[in-house]
Amino acid sequence: MSWPITGIGALASIGRDPAELFESLCDGRSGLAPLRGFDTAKFKAGHLFEIDDRPAPGVDAPGRATRFLLDAVGQAARDAGLGEDLSEVPVLIGTGLRELRSLELWWRDGAEFAAERMHFGTALRERFGAVNTHTFSNACSASLYALALAVDQLESGAAEHVIVAGADSITESMFGLTDAFQLQPPGRLRPFDVNRKGTILGEGAGAIVLSREPDGHRGSYGRVRSVGVNCDAYHTTAPDRAGVAAAIRQAHERAGVKPANVDLVMLHGTGTPLNDEVEVRAMCDVFGEHAKVPLVTAIKSMTGHTAGSAGVLSVITALQAMSTGRIPPVTELDEPTEEVRALRLVHTTAATGHIDVAQINGFGFGGLNAVAIVEAVR
Repeated sequence: MSWPITGIGALASIGRDPAELFESLCDGRSGLAPLRGFDTAKFKAGHLFEIDDRPAPGVDAPGRATRFLLDAVGQAARDAGLGEDLSEVPVLIGTGLRELRSLELWWRDGAEFAAERMHFGTALRERFGAVNTHTFSNACSASLYALALAVDQLESGAAEHVIVAGADSITESMFGLTDAFQLQPPGRLRPFDVNRKGTILGEGAGAIVLSREPDGHRGSYGRVRSVGVNCDAYHTTAPDRAGVAAAIRQAHERAGVKPANVDLVMLHGTGTPLNDEVEVRAMCDVFGEHAKVPLVTAIKSMTGHTAGSAGVLSVITALQAMSTGRIPPVTELDEPTEEVRALRLVHTTAATGHIDVAQINGFGFGGLNAVAIVEAVR
């Protein structure tokens, strides 16, 4: 079976709604900018992919991840015709750090922040009346894990509509951790480039509405065919080629597709030396002689690594590629690696193509692998 996506919502450093975000991606626009919320004197690195919504440069405020989430969920709910009342709709959220930045500001600066605000469910209940909310902190694949549960809920008949979302704001502790590990901070996020130096964090939120049946007047953006998930637990941070390949194969099997049927792959593409190499080699393992059949791309060179929201933002990008025939490029790619040359990579400028089936990859620390298959509605 497959399930229609009837509403979408998104925001990131390069756009405050899905249309603006997609246009920025196709134009190759980057959201990388000097630090806005942290003291630059404390760190070697000085740039992030932040959403520019703080009250003043260098002045941070609590609750930003929640605001991003509410914005994306509201966009998607309105787009699907659900309005502002989500009392009967499960909301499943993937995140890396929830409201940890707010906790930092409370602990260090005495910012006003109540403990119950750590849970997204509080704000979702107040804003939308949502009472059935669940948060998944499955690292960078979190929102695709949430999508897997949404599919289960629809298949079981437990809900008529499910909202799947992801949201993260950058915390100073996470930024400090990456800054400490990167002896030479990367000046750019360069997925699949020979000279890639590592990832750069980004902020963002995305949401999609899945329904048992599309609204006859609104239609749908596409349909979710399957989500494959596993936890190979190979290493705390290093990905496992076999685990990644197994998640891809599971998604294909559940969707009833073969590698030759896939027209587009949204790669995870973090720009780290090991992750990019493992992902591409796992792709070649699965696709074999069909490795050059799908177009492949990734968006983090323009949005940064948006953690828990990364998967759902890539789903939304794939849906828009299906409807427009435009595929955003991987930017900041000067010299592709030998491994990635085995794939049909879209880079430097946007491409055009007919997309019926798309695959979305999401891989997180601890071997938390998730792969989604979506199809166009023609």
